[in-house]
Amino acid sequence: MSPSHCVLVTGGAGYIGSHTVLQLLLTGYKTVVIDNFDNSCQIAVNRVQELAGDRAVNLIFHQIDIRDKAELKKLFASTKFDAVIHFAGLKAVGESVQKPLMYYDNNVVGTLTLLEVMEAHGCKKIVFSSSATVYGWPKVLPCTEDFPLSAASPYGRTKLMVEDIFRDIYASDSGWKMIMLRYFNPVGAHPSGYIGEDPLGSPNNLMPFIQQVAVGKLPALKVFGTDYSTKDGTGVRDYIHVSDLANGHLAALRKLSDPEIGCEAYNLGTGKGTSVLEMVAAFEKVSGKKIPLVISGRRPGDAEVVYASTAKAERDLNWKAENGIEEMCRDQWNWASKNPYGYQSK
Repeated sequence: MSPSHCVLVTGGAGYIGSHTVLQLLLTGYKTVVIDNFDNSCQIAVNRVQELAGDRAVNLIFHQIDIRDKAELKKLFASTKFDAVIHFAGLKAVGESVQKPLMYYDNNVVGTLTLLEVMEAHGCKKIVFSSSATVYGWPKVLPCTEDFPLSAASPYGRTKLMVEDIFRDIYASDSGWKMIMLRYFNPVGAHPSGYIGEDPLGSPNNLMPFIQQVAVGKLPALKVFGTDYSTKDGTGVRDYIHVSDLANGHLAALRKLSDPEIGCEAYNLGTGKGTSVLEMVAAFEKVSGKKIPLVISGRRPGDAEVVYASTAKAERDLNWKAENGIEEMCRDQWNWASKNPYGYQSK
């Protein structure tokens, strides 16, 4: 897949989507973005255009919901896409437990609609934003792509269902080329501090909580469980810089041109675990801010330690994460200090 190609990015105004769109533009791809602004905003798109400079001429944006089949058909009828990078979906684990119907509708029905329209227009190359949640609570570490799959929440099950749909489609028609990227824990922001994560409502993961404490939006960080059998008693996760993740999508996109590729899953992580307290210490160091902690009991369903094996992505995609937790915290703080209220002013 060369930069002269045209790529459709669903959910391209979101956190990982916006960083990937910027990389696509800087590499020279023609990029069409669709987003319904359910958990994102127009400002993110505008800022990506500014960061892209002269390359912004290759970006077209449409406000479309992927469940809107009529609008998708119109888009595919008017533009020939070489491939799709599919981010669009809801991603809050807790919310998915409260509102499973909303998650199945958005994430599963939305993906089915997209795939039907792609097939009807002969576009059979897709990179899908999956998740390490498909490993459930892994019994052994690191997680490799051939682990048994299970999910512990409706959100996780939507990702697993979509992966199963991909595998079934490929089994029925080997003309498809499908790559499923299982992200571990995305953090950080573009080094400019101009685009970053802006969760609407309550954040779902550690870093945005640390960030909100640092900018004074929250009084303290709640730490769930300090009695795990880890180096400091707190849970361990594999955090990955969003810029490394964006580059992983470009590597996957290039891989779609490989005649050997069929339907494959790849982990995107660093292959290293970082504990909650290590992440807090690293953030305090780069920001100069004290992060007060409130120690709480374990959350039901939280795994003790999860990290990726990245050997397959390194071998097949020629991709490796380059940023450590210092860079993740530095770029997160740069974004947070410049945008304490996210994309909206106070």
